[in-house]
Amino acid sequence: MAMEAQELRRVMGHFATGVTVITTKDNDGNPQGLTANAFMSLSLNPPLAIVSVDKNATCYGCFQPGNGFSVNFLSDDQEEISRRFATKGVDKFADLNWRAGSNGAALIDGALAQVECRIAACHDGGDHTIVVGEILNVCADGDRPLLFFKGKYQKLAAS
Repeated sequence: MAMEAQELRRVMGHFATGVTVITTKDNDGNPQGLTANAFMSLSLNPPLAIVSVDKNATCYGCFQPGNGFSVNFLSDDQEEISRRFATKGVDKFADLNWRAGSNGAALIDGALAQVECRIAACHDGGDHTIVVGEILNVCADGDRPLLFFKGKYQKLAAS
């Protein structure tokens, strides 16, 4: 029996995730990015991380070995940024405070944490590509993550 995509999406939505904006740059050095919750640490030695990039993403072509990407873990007050980077056809960097990281990819101000990577390998993963990044730099400053659960943005309860 074939798996229905909507049912799979519904069930997978029961796994709570953090929300990230993955940034990179195109061949002309222009910043690019997308919202993603498919991110994970892969290895401590060597330091590696994985992001999963939809093959239909506008910036998909930027994810090539040797290029850089940064993972910006969004804080609970950055839902608008998540929505912006999930929308096609908008200037995602308009009026956004950011700076270029050591790999050239954007580091978004106010993010909870950031992981800067160099693309080491790309692997086919159905309608996505699994991008393995060699971690170059990390930083964290905050404690209130933006979360996604059952198709909705969530926040941690106040402690």
